[in-house]
Amino acid sequence: MAATCETCGNHYDKAFTVTWADGRTATFDSVECAAMQLAPECAHCGCRILGHGVETEDAIFCCAHCARKDSNADVNDRFPVPAGG
Repeated sequence: MAATCETCGNHYDKAFTVTWADGRTATFDSVECAAMQLAPECAHCGCRILGHGVETEDAIFCCAHCARKDSNADVNDRFPVPAGG
């Protein structure tokens, strides 16, 4: 049975529904459309965070670079940090 995506409005026979623990639901035609509504945005660059991200007390970021640019967080994406990075 076809359903309408809540992000793009496409009426699609392979749409899927996401249900939250509190009972809310949303229907999407692709993971991309779901991510546009469900994934948090990086507090620095605004991209959607599809992985773990980097969290500080005040925000979530897509990477350590953005966390350092937007806060005083002492974080790295990997260890050791390459020279100049």
